[in-house]
Amino acid sequence: MTLSILYRGPLESCNYGCTYCPFAKKKEDRAALERDRASLRRFVDWVDSERGRRVSVFFTPWGEALVRHWYREAIAELSRLPNVARVAIQTNLSAPLAFLDRTDSSKVGLWCTYHPEWTTLDRFVGRVEWLRRRQLRHSVGVVGFRRFFPEIERLRAALPSSTYLWVNAVKSHEGGERYTEDDVAFLSNIDPLFGANRFAHSSKDRACKTGDTVVSVDGEGIVRRCHFVREPIANLYEPGALDRALAPRPCPNDRCGCHIGYVHLDELELYSFFGEGVLERAPSEGLVHLRARASARSSNWWGPTPSLTTPLR
Repeated sequence: MTLSILYRGPLESCNYGCTYCPFAKKKEDRAALERDRASLRRFVDWVDSERGRRVSVFFTPWGEALVRHWYREAIAELSRLPNVARVAIQTNLSAPLAFLDRTDSSKVGLWCTYHPEWTTLDRFVGRVEWLRRRQLRHSVGVVGFRRFFPEIERLRAALPSSTYLWVNAVKSHEGGERYTEDDVAFLSNIDPLFGANRFAHSSKDRACKTGDTVVSVDGEGIVRRCHFVREPIANLYEPGALDRALAPRPCPNDRCGCHIGYVHLDELELYSFFGEGVLERAPSEGLVHLRARASARSSNWWGPTPSLTTPLR
């Protein structure tokens, strides 16, 4: 069994300032950055000490982590550990990428988000091409604001057809977008799995891999089943505590509306699409096959679509 760990340390800063984003609203002082660095070092040391446990690590920072050299060093180090199956990170691709040449590239994945208000299309696509040439698994995505539609179309045209382009639906609490049928058709043509992201899925008492083969860990080593369930289940650094805590358990929340949460819901069967690329949101098959498989699913697969004006909790 491979245990997937979603690590989110105390880092809260970002070199971008997207107004709609709940992340990166702070600028840390030197002491705060040192705490983040020390927390990450402790976590990497723990992974290194667990040679008998096969793990995958997914960094999901509150901000942009790759602009901090200790995250680049951690990814390079983790990728070379024999017990690490995969190491992935969410990033805006603005940071130096040369460190990736020091990784075991077969284990690395990048979830790359395009922010058209903070970078140019040419620069971003050039960096994606840099990843492609090195055969680093990656996905590319963008937030589906209507004002971004022209850029989304340009981005799709600029990327190779083999590159999956995901679109995060804008729910009302993120900016008040209300999609028309034409909007949904446009975004679904860009992202065949857009339907899974349009609304929050009913999750209460549903089977989910979190808490069993997937967990969330913070900078203090507090283990939770996922980022969206606040109840701790263990401390990573207490001997034996993690193993005692891991077990199948139904979701306690009414709904789950974020990809890094609902992708682990058993009934959605999204692992069958993403395979080994589930952490970096990169499907295991080509776009044509992906589109055909998604279209073949019944309308009940993702459930009825409620109003997008309903806020998530």
